[in-house]
Amino acid sequence: MKIAFISDIHGNYEALKAVLSELDKLGITQVYCAGDIVGYYSQINECCNELRVREIPSVMGNHDWYLAGGGFCARSKSVNDCLSYQRGVITKENLDWLKSLPVQMQIGKVRMVHGGWTDPIDEYLKPSLDYFEKVDGDIFVSGHTHVQTLQKFANKIYCNPGSVGQPRDGDPRAAFAVYDGQNFELHRVTYDMQRVFDLMAAAGFNDYYYGGLKYGSKNLRKLEN
Repeated sequence: MKIAFISDIHGNYEALKAVLSELDKLGITQVYCAGDIVGYYSQINECCNELRVREIPSVMGNHDWYLAGGGFCARSKSVNDCLSYQRGVITKENLDWLKSLPVQMQIGKVRMVHGGWTDPIDEYLKPSLDYFEKVDGDIFVSGHTHVQTLQKFANKIYCNPGSVGQPRDGDPRAAFAVYDGQNFELHRVTYDMQRVFDLMAAAGFNDYYYGGLKYGSKNLRKLEN
């Protein structure tokens, strides 16, 4: 039976809807999330609600941890601006749900975290044979970098499904991965990005906070005419 992995939704409900619609078309009902449901974009409640209704298990990402724990990001003012807004709109039910998320998960033979196996929440993993030789297990999934990748190191397989809501690999389409018990397939899907722009503007954010979506940019950037 095929299962799907998603990650780094970041309050981008339009992208999440497109990914889940594609998974429905593929007949895949079991989905797992590698964290960062919240952060950056405005529809965090819609994203949390969708995962809760569909009973999609998730691990905790660093943005989930910031919001759930009342903390901020030491390396980004823009992240903290978004968190400040989100603290004012998140429902108690969704906040309590974020607080309940585990930091790691075992799905059959697949080990899943948000960051890496040195720091499950906030490690920017650089996959290598040397790294995975030191980690128990054979099949690994994590997010956090927003860069979709599939790599094999000897008998070990590593997959980052990429970001649903904020790709940073030069491809602005929402990303996810499908696993059939032996192999991973990487997928991309388009979505209504203008809707995200309009909602962010309505929430009081200028295009610096959302312009990078148009380009799959590694960094936040303004829209270009």
